[in-house]
Amino acid sequence: MRAKDVMSRGVVSVTSDASIFEAAEALTKCGVSAMPVVDADGHMVGIVSEADLIRRAGTDAGGSSPPLLHRLAEDVGTAAAYVHANSHRVVDVMTTNVITVDENAPLGDVAELMLRNGIKRLPVRSGDAIVGMVSRIDLLRALMPHLAPPAAAAAEVQQLPSSDEELRRHVLAAVRNQSWSVPHDIDVAVSDGIVHLWGRVPSEIAAQAHLIAIGKVPGVRGIENHLHVVQPVMRLD
Repeated sequence: MRAKDVMSRGVVSVTSDASIFEAAEALTKCGVSAMPVVDADGHMVGIVSEADLIRRAGTDAGGSSPPLLHRLAEDVGTAAAYVHANSHRVVDVMTTNVITVDENAPLGDVAELMLRNGIKRLPVRSGDAIVGMVSRIDLLRALMPHLAPPAAAAAEVQQLPSSDEELRRHVLAAVRNQSWSVPHDIDVAVSDGIVHLWGRVPSEIAAQAHLIAIGKVPGVRGIENHLHVVQPVMRLD
């Protein structure tokens, strides 16, 4: 799958001469966290996010802004910070170094680009035109089928044993097929899906291995461990 297969189309944008209030209103109305900023010709010149607007609103609410007006002519960095903190225009608070992705980019590349740059949404371009937006939730929605358990495993989970005796047979098979198991020293009883495990094992790790193997058997509701660890006796001839 590619970016164009999962992106949201009909992207809503805001013009660069819009006010930050208009941008905030557009974001909340559309329920998105960011949107492209376009110039008078419809070309994308930046992107404005909820973080940009919250940062700007925080200044109006009493947050700090650089009190260094006397240095504006000398310090371009301070001047830029002052404009960003005090302007009411989108063009002055938007992000201009925008990362975009081609509509034919594979989803793996899209995900890597998002994670590497710590961004949640990417404008999707076709040539020079922005044709959509792809978000992390779009990627997750597309990847969900790959996260689901395999069909065979799902079928196995659904085919639960019909009785405690059948479950006992499944448990014994799961244990006795393991190379570390000592079958003749192990016995199992099952009552209402609860497995009671009896017998002797040579070590604690062997006991733990039995519990893990039994816990993976579909239909097991719990395990009562009655195993005894009996260290092998070393013979001195």
